Amino acid sequence: MNYKILILFFLLVALNQCGMGADARKYPPEPEKRVKKNLEEGRGFRLMGGDKKNSGGNFEFASSNPLWKASLDTIDFMPLASANYSGGIIITDWYSGENSNESIKVSIRFLSNEVRSDALDIKVFYKKCALYENCAVSEKTGQLVVELNKKILQKAAVYKKQQKSKIKAYKGKQLGDK
Repeated sequence: MNYKILILFFLLVALNQCGMGADARKYPPEPEKRVKKNLEEGRGFRLMGGDKKNSGGNFEFASSNPLWKASLDTIDFMPLASANYSGGIIITDWYSGENSNESIKVSIRFLSNEVRSDALDIKVFYKKCALYENCAVSEKTGQLVVELNKKILQKAAVYKKQQKSKIKAYKGKQLGDK
C-alpha cells in the first residue's frame, strides 16, 4: 500500500512540472514562424513531406499509385494471400477454375512506382495434382505473364491519366476561387 502512495506522489510531482519552462513571449504568434523555429531548434518533426533533403523515401498511399491499383483490379478474381504495399509485393493464393486438379498462383513485385514496362516482375506458378497428395508445382513464363503485364500497364496508364486530370481540375478550382 505504501508503494502505491509513493509511486502516485512521484507521478503527480513529475506531471506537475511538465508545463513549466515555456515562455509564450519567446515564440512568435504566427504558426508558420513557430514551426520554423521549433524545427531549427530540433524540437519538432514533420509528416508527409518534412525535410526533403534528409528524407529516406516517398511513401504515398497505395490508392494513389496507379500500378498498385491496376494490379489489384486485374487480379481481383483471385484470392489474395499477401499484399504489402511498403514491401512492394502482391501474392495471390492458389486459384483453380473449373479444373480442380490444376491451379495457379501469381506474385507481382513492384520494381518502380512509374508506369513503364520494366516496373513489374510477375511470376506465375502452376500446380498440377494427380491426387490431393501428389502435386507438382512449377514456374511458368510465357503468354499469361505477358498478358498480365500488358493489362496491368494499360489500366495503370488510364488511372494515371485520370489522376492527372483530377489534380489539374483541383488546382484550377483553387485558382478560380481566389
